[in-house]
Amino acid sequence: MPPASAMFYRLFNLLSISPSREAPAEQISETTPTSRTKEADDYDYGGRLEAIRHKEYPQLYNASSQLKTVFLDHAGSTLYAASHIRAQAEEMLTTIPANPHSNHPGSQWTRDKIEQVRDRLLGFFGTTSRDYALVFTANATAAIRLAGELTPMSKDSTFCYTSAAHTSVVGLRGIAAELGAIVRPVEFDDLDDIIQPEHTNGVGLVAYPTQCNFSGERFPWDVADKVASRFPVHVDAIGSKDGGGHPPWWVLVDAAAYASSSPLNLGALRTGPDFVAVSMYKIFGAPTGVGALLVRRSSIPFLRPKRFFGGGTVHMLSFDRMWQEFRAEIEARLEDGTVNFQAIASLHHALDAHARNFGSMALVKQHTASITQYALSSLRGLSHDNGRSLCTIYGHCGTEFGPTVALNLRDVNGSFIGYIEVERLAVMAGIAMRTGRFCNPGAARRWLDLTTPDLIRYASLGYACGDDNDVIAGKPVGAMRISFGAMTSCEDVDKFAAFLIRHFHNYTCAQESTKVCTVRPASEATSIMKCTSLDTSLSASLQVKVDQIVVYPIKSCHGWSVPRGTPWEITPSGLKYDRSFVIMRENSSAPMQQKRYPRMALIRPHLVDKQLVLDAPDHESLVVSLDPAMLCLETTQSMVCGSHMQTYRVLSYEISNWLTSVLAVECYLACDPRLLLPPDTDEYLPPSPPSSLTECAALTRPLPSPMSRTAKRSEMSFANESQILLVTHESAQRVSDWIAEEQDSDDAASVIGKSFGPLQYRPNIVVRSSLRGIGSTREIEPFEEFKWTGVTIGDIRLQVSGPCRRCQMIAIDQESAKSLKEPYSTLARKMRVDGKVVFGIYLDIIDGATSFTRTASANTIQSGMLIDISL
Repeated sequence: MPPASAMFYRLFNLLSISPSREAPAEQISETTPTSRTKEADDYDYGGRLEAIRHKEYPQLYNASSQLKTVFLDHAGSTLYAASHIRAQAEEMLTTIPANPHSNHPGSQWTRDKIEQVRDRLLGFFGTTSRDYALVFTANATAAIRLAGELTPMSKDSTFCYTSAAHTSVVGLRGIAAELGAIVRPVEFDDLDDIIQPEHTNGVGLVAYPTQCNFSGERFPWDVADKVASRFPVHVDAIGSKDGGGHPPWWVLVDAAAYASSSPLNLGALRTGPDFVAVSMYKIFGAPTGVGALLVRRSSIPFLRPKRFFGGGTVHMLSFDRMWQEFRAEIEARLEDGTVNFQAIASLHHALDAHARNFGSMALVKQHTASITQYALSSLRGLSHDNGRSLCTIYGHCGTEFGPTVALNLRDVNGSFIGYIEVERLAVMAGIAMRTGRFCNPGAARRWLDLTTPDLIRYASLGYACGDDNDVIAGKPVGAMRISFGAMTSCEDVDKFAAFLIRHFHNYTCAQESTKVCTVRPASEATSIMKCTSLDTSLSASLQVKVDQIVVYPIKSCHGWSVPRGTPWEITPSGLKYDRSFVIMRENSSAPMQQKRYPRMALIRPHLVDKQLVLDAPDHESLVVSLDPAMLCLETTQSMVCGSHMQTYRVLSYEISNWLTSVLAVECYLACDPRLLLPPDTDEYLPPSPPSSLTECAALTRPLPSPMSRTAKRSEMSFANESQILLVTHESAQRVSDWIAEEQDSDDAASVIGKSFGPLQYRPNIVVRSSLRGIGSTREIEPFEEFKWTGVTIGDIRLQVSGPCRRCQMIAIDQESAKSLKEPYSTLARKMRVDGKVVFGIYLDIIDGATSFTRTASANTIQSGMLIDISL
């Protein structure tokens, strides 16, 4: 395989993209491309990488041995080797691993395996059982918590954690505060001054990562050495000076991110940390559910006594007196209950596979460092035609960084592109990466300039980590993160760079909602973004024909098309029965959604004589009454787009069991009974199962959602953001044409023979051009609906409250529940408004219920009728 730098420049020449000429912002890495100067052996284990990938990681490839997944989330979890899993499966089928607390042969086998793995891991981390004890935990977070509980802090203590610390380290402040200790968030560079003897008062704990999981920045291992050299006269656990004991400062190192790609070599340190936390799946890919806390042997006598103890940790205790004697071995004393012995035993095979494939962690470090430099060269070189950099990279200049790169994208004007949209497109392209703040509040504060007042204000507005808000007031509230592992190749980086070029080169975020951003087909020599204003010369009014009406009685399930010519009532909350029900998981407040549970598309509703009939493959039909008086209901709570909604659980084993069987997850049906009653009904259901509708009390009015548009949440059904979604046949046809034009692309196989009509976008109303109306009868232009301001249906006036932001749900085949790349992938490349992937428009009823008459027939819509559009 050629050197990475040569591959990079071939990619550069192929794409004809010049290096960026824009100076970076302060604290952002330089944009000058750098080439890798080490030998190719540093990159791919002497030319063996491709063979390793195909043999040991077949999950990356399809049946034709073509790369199907570009895995760039090794900081989250790396990949497991096939030989590891096969060896573990064979062992499980030929032996009987048993609870190590018993004494039969299976238990003895398990005990021996656990101790052998313990010793092998100590050697893997560059130490021995003479210097460190290795205690198995559930994960790295459990190891960190255990370290905090074992540190002898008190009311005179100080707990310091650095700004690059993971949330799990920050969480120790709760333990420290409960003990009365002072909590000090600090920068790593401040530690040298903090641990000076003249600034030390009582026992303290310093906790920091050796590698930031946000930016990849690395930090020295020498804090414990400095503590030992500055306190030759030690103090004991309660702070009295006696010439022995433990230094006043204890040191906890979170090595979970670092250990995944670099050797620890604890034995090379003069004085190692008191505690080191690691995670197994981050190193080997499997098993999950196993972490470890390495405890320095010389620190064990000074640990805080345990408060809780579990089975296996004591060799004698009294039932009715506060007396127990712990086991002498620290490992047995701290490993409460039965450890995950099957997973621990499998680490033998993980260690074997790792050594066989990669040789050593030193070689892994060389390889990942080369990949990181190659990726930085590729990303720093990507620019728009006006010279502005496409990528803003956080860090990777000045100090040492690991194989993790955090970045955001900017458009041709320098505005940030939302990372949520990038991630959604990446999923369609088979690229696995991470977005958000990566459970690292301090690093997010530093690199993204997110202050505590900012976060408090965002939280007060209903924003939360993991929602769809990625850029607020022009400032990103998170980032993208790509990270590399022992088996990452240059091909992974090349495909990621090509993905960015295809979708975001010369991209611009339109600032007016009347602008539609499109990209020329990828088949053209240079992918050029053109931002075209909608035609403002269109007539001030327009009549269009209603083509289809669709109701979704259960949120996120299949829709039901109202029979043609059948009038359908419009209520103050939208179309009658639309999203009146939701499916909820047990012990969850969020309704289930099809983008996470695609099988919801297989639930087909039918509305017949005030009954909801549900069909699903291989299941008998299920009938649900639409009369609240016939339903046994129990109050509960749900969250829709950040808003609290008082919801009622339908108490029916038959319904719950049917839904659970179809979706293969325990769930139940819930509803808002107000949506099932006529608009002029003044009765409401009580917060407990009703005996009749006359015993009712008013529902609690929910808090308004920051994501809602014109309509208040109390005036809406379980729809996400608006009462009605409208799409045009012409816009849907344009997207289908775009897809057809690219049938020779890499995505062709997934769309051959597939039609993407208007219903793929899950609308309530589909309209098309009418040539027989009164007044304007021109053709509808594709996407002109984004310029419409209102819609009049009979006596009901609705205003356009904005475009509908789309997600991967529109790429789920509503007939088979299979996930496809289209039409989301093409729509995202071709058509964005204000930087977001959109299709269709939201309609909200003006003045709410005051627009409605007491006669339902006056508030109806039906296919074939003409409706008026305000421009």
